[in-house]
This record gives sequence, C-alpha cells and structure tokens, in this order.
Amino acid sequence: MTDDETGSTTTPRRLPVTDVSLVVLIGTSGAGKSSFARRHFLPTQVVSSDFCRGLVADDENDQSASAEAFDLLHYIVGKRLAAGRLTVVDATNVQPEARKQLVRIAREHDVLPIAIVLDVPPGVCAERNRSRPDRQLAAHVVPRQNRELRRSLRDLEREGFRKVHILRGEAEVAAAEIELEKRYNDLCHLTGPFDIVGDIHGCRSELETLLTRLGYTLTRDAEGRPVDAAHPAGRTAVFVGDLVDRGPDTPGVLRLVMGMVAAGHAICVPGNHENKLGRAMDGKKVTVSYGLQESLDQLAGESEEFRAEVRAFMRGLVSHYLLDGGALVVCHAGLPERYHGRNSGRVRSHALYGETTGETDEYGLPVRYPWAEEYRGRALVVYGHTPVPSASFVNNTICLDTGCVFGGSLTALRYPERELVSVEAEQEWYAPVRPLLTDAPGAREGRPLDLADVAGRRTVETGLHGRVAVREENAAAALEVMSRFALDPRLLTYLPPTMAPSPTSRRDGYLERPEEAFLAYRADGVRHLVCEEKHMGSRAVVLVARDDAALERRFGVAGPGAIWTRTGRAFLNDGELTGAVLGRVREAAERAGLFEELGTDWLLLDAELMPWSLKAVELLRRQYAAVGAAAGAALPEVLSALERAAGRGLDLVELTDRQRRRAADAAAFTEAYRRYCWPTEGLSGIRLAPFQLLAAEGANLAVRPHDEHLAWIDRLVDADERNADAGNADAGNAVGKEPMLHRTGRVLVDTEDEASMAAATAWWEELTGAGGEGMVVKPLASVARTMRGEGRSGGLVQPGVKVRGREYLRIIYGPDYTGHLDRLRQRSLGHKRSLALREYALGLEALDRLAAGEPLWRVHEPVFAVLALESEPVDPRL
Repeated sequence: MTDDETGSTTTPRRLPVTDVSLVVLIGTSGAGKSSFARRHFLPTQVVSSDFCRGLVADDENDQSASAEAFDLLHYIVGKRLAAGRLTVVDATNVQPEARKQLVRIAREHDVLPIAIVLDVPPGVCAERNRSRPDRQLAAHVVPRQNRELRRSLRDLEREGFRKVHILRGEAEVAAAEIELEKRYNDLCHLTGPFDIVGDIHGCRSELETLLTRLGYTLTRDAEGRPVDAAHPAGRTAVFVGDLVDRGPDTPGVLRLVMGMVAAGHAICVPGNHENKLGRAMDGKKVTVSYGLQESLDQLAGESEEFRAEVRAFMRGLVSHYLLDGGALVVCHAGLPERYHGRNSGRVRSHALYGETTGETDEYGLPVRYPWAEEYRGRALVVYGHTPVPSASFVNNTICLDTGCVFGGSLTALRYPERELVSVEAEQEWYAPVRPLLTDAPGAREGRPLDLADVAGRRTVETGLHGRVAVREENAAAALEVMSRFALDPRLLTYLPPTMAPSPTSRRDGYLERPEEAFLAYRADGVRHLVCEEKHMGSRAVVLVARDDAALERRFGVAGPGAIWTRTGRAFLNDGELTGAVLGRVREAAERAGLFEELGTDWLLLDAELMPWSLKAVELLRRQYAAVGAAAGAALPEVLSALERAAGRGLDLVELTDRQRRRAADAAAFTEAYRRYCWPTEGLSGIRLAPFQLLAAEGANLAVRPHDEHLAWIDRLVDADERNADAGNADAGNAVGKEPMLHRTGRVLVDTEDEASMAAATAWWEELTGAGGEGMVVKPLASVARTMRGEGRSGGLVQPGVKVRGREYLRIIYGPDYTGHLDRLRQRSLGHKRSLALREYALGLEALDRLAAGEPLWRVHEPVFAVLALESEPVDPRL
C-alpha cells in the first residue's frame, strides 16, 4: 500500500481482536471511525452513537439528544455482550468519562475491552467534516477533541483496556487489518473423548495407577520416572488442577502432567494450589500453609532448569476451558454459566477459588456457596477443589476431588461416556483439617425443580424438530396439573404424545381406512411400515425396577416403580395393586433376560392397560352408559307408538325406518363400548399390552426400529405366560394364575407392494369386524423424515397414525355418526398433526436427556412441555 503524501509503501498492520470482546473506536470527528467499522466488522456488530441519536431524535446530528442516545448505546452494548457477541462502539470516545462507562460495561460482562485509536491529523478531520453536507461542526470542536485525544493516549491501559492499538495517520488506518483471535479458553474444536482427572495433590503413584487403568501407556525417562502417557485410542487427559502440595511427590506429578501437556496428550487448568505455589516460586510473599511447604521442599531437590519449567508451566495455565463445542467446561472450583468462556479477574478468581458465603465453619474454613445446586446451564461442568467422599452428578455438574491425598481416592470421569473410574489412595498422605464433607455438592441431591423452569412462555430445543414453543397460558394449565395431581417428578421422565388419525377416507360408509394411511406414508417417501393392533385400554407408561434399591439409586425414589397416565397422574390409586402389576412385569423382564441384555436395572415401557373400565369407569357411567340407557328406554316406546299409529292407517314408513335405524345404531353403540369393559378383582382380569421399550440405563430405546421393540415385547409376553404356567404347576392348578401381559398383533407393509397393503387392509377388516378398535400404522424405522428428492431428507413425518374401526368410531362420534359422514369428512387434521409431531419430538428429547444423565430439570422441561401442549384447543374426537 502506498502513502499518498510520501509515496512510500505502508506495511499492513494486523490488529488482534478477541472474538468475544468490546472494541472501542477512539478518534476525533472525521477520523474515519465509521468507515473503518464498516470495512472491518459486520453491520450488526457495530453500535454507532450517531445511529442511536437518530433512533431517539430522528436526527443523527441532534446533539441535544446525546444523553438519551448514549443510554440506548450502553443498553445495546450490554445486551450484545451478555449474549457473547463481539461488539464495536463507533463514537468519538475521546473523553475519559465516556470510555470509563464502556470499560465498566465490559467488566460487568467479563469480556476484554480493546481500544483502537484512529490518530488522524486534525486538519484532515476538519476538511472531512467541511465536506459533509449533513454535518457542520463549529470550528473549535475538532481541535478540542484532538487535545482530549492527545491527553488520553498514555492512559488507556491504566483505564482498563487490555489491548490498545494506535493507528497514526491515514496510511496506517488504511493499511490496518483486523485479526480475530479465539479466546484462550476456547477449545471448542476439541471434541474428545476425554478422561478428566480430579485433584492429585502430589499423589504420583495413584496417578500412574489411574492412568494405567484408563488405558494409557506410560513413558519413562532414563531414571524410570514417568514423563508422558498416551492413550492408544487417542483419548485426551484433562486435569482439573491442584496437582501440587500435601502429597509425597509433587515434582513427579508435575513432570508427568507437563510431559503429557507438551506432547498434546493432556490439557490442564490451574488450581488454587498451583496459583499459590507459582507466586511463591516467583519470590512473591505468600503464607506458607495447606501443604505448600511440602512442595517447596520437594522442588528444592530438583534442578533449576526443572523449576524454571514448572514456573513457566504454571504461568501459562488458563483458568478454564470450553471443550466439545461448548458442551463441556473444565475448571478447578466450578463455574456458573454466565462465566463460561469469559475473561476477567473475577472469572479467574471464581475458577480458582469458587465463591464463599462469607462464613466459616467449625474448623475455621470458609463455607462455600453451593453454586452447583442452582446451576441450570447446558454445558457439563467438571471441577474439583472441594473434597467429597464420592463423585456424583448434580445438575449437570460433577466434583472429581475425592480426597486422594486425605486417604480417599483419585477419580476420573470418562467423557462423553460419563463413566467414573477411581483408584484408592495408598495411604493417608496428609491429615485433613476436617473430615470429607458428606454434605458437599457431590453428595447432595441436585436442586429441586423451580417455578422459573416452567413458568411463562418458553421454547424447548429438540434434536428432532428444532425449537418447540409453549404458550404462557398452556404452561399455566400444565402447572396446575403437575402441582396438584402428577406423581413424583423424579419418576415422571416421559409423557406419551398424542396421535393423529389417518387421512379421511372417501369410501362409502367409512371415515377411516388403512389405504389412506399407506398412501400418505408412501407420498412422504416411507416405504416400510408396521401396523400394530390398537388395544382399547388406557395409555400407561410403566417404569419398572429390578429391585427397590435400583430405583432409588437412579431416580432417588425407593420402590418397585410407577405406572402413570398421559397426564402424569398415578394410573392406579391402589398402591398394592400397582406393586402387583409391576411385580409381574419385573418377573417377566427378569425371565426374558432384558435387564441383563440391556445392561440396566430399570426399564421404561409404553403400553395400554386394560380393561378400559379400569381407568374410565366414571366416564363410562356418566357419558357412554347414559347415552345407551336413554336410547334403550326411549326408542322402544317411540317405535311402539309409531307402529300403533301405522295400524290406524297413517303413512309413517319412512319415519319408522329411520327410528329403527336409530335403535340399531344405539344398540351397536352400547355393544361397542361394552366390548372393552369387564370386571377385575386384584390382578385377575387386568391385561397390560406393552408395545415399546422406551428407555433403559444410558439408552434411549425409543429410536430403535419397531420390529426390535415388538421382538422384546414378545419375549416379555412369553416369559409372563411361562411364569403363569409355572405358578399353576406349583399350585397344582388350584390357583389358576393367568397371564397378565398381552401380545400386540402386527403386520409389516411395503408401500411399494400393492399385495402387501391389501393384506394389511384385510387384517384390519378382520380385527375391526371382530370388535377390535383398529390399528396404528407406523414407520418401521421409528424416526422417519420426508424425502425431498435425490435422497435428501426433509421434515419429520408422523410417528404413527391411528386407523379406527367403523363400529369403534360410534363411541367417538355418537351412535348415528354414519348418517353424517359427509359433514365429518370436513374435519381438519392439520392442528392435530402438528401437535402430534411436536409432542413426539419433545418425548424423544426427554428420553435423550434421561439417557445422557442430565439433571432432573432438564429432563422435566420437555415432559412439562408435552403436558402444556395437551391444553391447546383441538377437537378431542381426533
């Protein structure tokens, strides 16, 4: 680039700017700040004082509106920084007070303030202002601003700016290039897998044992000391700090960890003990306590070269790291979400020391603020610092300091597997001031659910269907149900979605038939379907544990399990009967080998519980039986009267035929609902028809193909039948134990095979002709998307549609609905279909979060959203 005045070439000047920071442009009016901002930054990144002045006064040059304009500018800057956005302030900023407010906002949001000064000669600035027809400045303005700028240049770093770039003259301004830099703590591109190791405190032998158990191969120097460790599968070790002090071999731990970091086999963040040891080694005054003397004595026996390497290593440690796209945060003392990826002394202090309440306990030690109990972030935070007897997850955080140096253990977390690996301490190397806390964050339950988790309008992110919005009024309705009627939310890990009917049939006498369902799926590009028998019972979600202790270990609630309805209420009010049903399911799962095969101590099933009258007896009595009784009482009298009138010579044939059809419809209506009602006594008469295994420990099974589910269910049913046979044989047939689990019939369909679809249709006709409710048609693959051509997938298709029988629909639409088919065929299915897709995506999201071991509030969020969506107005007959 050539300087216009001298003809010399100007070397491009690279200005490093942190990717999340506050950039403050400084220069007199006419220095070219707005042009510079347009050239180097996105329009959305720049907040201009002139633009804000225009917003509040409709005139960018109205200086009387400056106070309001800068209030608006500061507000916008704060909102952008809170969201983690690079923000550039385009204003003169030559006055210290103006810069002071911006530095304060940057500090409030824990980002770096960066100054870029455009030091352009005042004569050039004045000429530029004269050439602007929209702005005429008084002659004294530019000289005054230039004087203020000159006084400011030497003080910018003292004012708090972490980087100061001064561009002198037009040529340097024109040659400048912005170079975006990642934050030091941003390692989001590293996705693991990781092995995160808790506080070591000089326990070198235990560290060697743990790394070996994790699968690392140690490398030793000529003296046999470990100087590196690598994993054959490429895993990376991550150390949470406090490598030093108290233990028997601080130099040995440092030598190994430093070697692993240098070789790229490990990452390390500092602990408060590294911070203090580093200051002591640099000759700064520190209080020698809490094991520091042991480290100083041990390092005194090492070479000066090694000690210099240690000092450099500790000076280079970064307070915390974001890993795996921001899904994992590693630090020493824990970090609330608002500090993730931020840079400030406050953030570093919290990462090193945590936050205290200002109180001290009976041992004279600070009481730490239980930040983990209130944590609501999406990133898993792994930390140490506060010794706990054993590591456990609390609200998507975990403390790995299990007190090895105090005689406890050294613990690592495998990520993303979320598996804990520990080795016992070889001895108590250092007597603790206080016993390991049994009420430390790792030993307590996570924070309870909070009203703020669900109140108001909310948006839930789902992996299958993007963002699902929940209206405030729907959330309020769901909150009423949850707070008053639902079972323990620790168990309420899933709610079934609603299901849309198949497209309306145009065939004479029918509202629904399978052909329309098959053709709709074929249009969506789904070839393979499964048709499952629809049981006329009540939808039930069944959580069954292998034993009472298993349920308490995983969900914090002792017992055999739970059975709940689509609205989260306990299905049976009789606890003893619930236990008996769960006991039968448990026996069948044990005999079928499902607990062993799936590596779990609990199972979550989707099912229908029969008879319908078991749950809907009041509905039957108030609605269906009343209709049948009224028709049975009135219509015979009507027919009798018509027959008497006809006997007197009146022409009532048409009216009489219509009333006879009404009587026949009423009888068919009564017969339709009575098929699904029968008496029960205890377990006798109860039938449970499971059709899907939803989840097991660490696994969302609902995404597996439906033929896998049906194979599992068949094994459960077979096992239950064998249990019943065995019970009868043991009792000499005196007890008459009957099977409880009911098989789900099914037919596979190929939508490109007409014969296959015809066979499935004939099966449906046979089912419904014998009084069955109908069937559910589902993509065999469970989760299916529409095909947009050339093999590209599109939106989510319906996970299942119900095709109900002609006689069953009398229960839904009324005894004489067949006389109104033309009107009923105008029913709108769009809202019901949308609702079904959203609830399905939310249900799978809850199961994904459950499988990943996420905290209760995260699992409960989509579950609550399903219940909230159920309060959306939609025709209940659909």
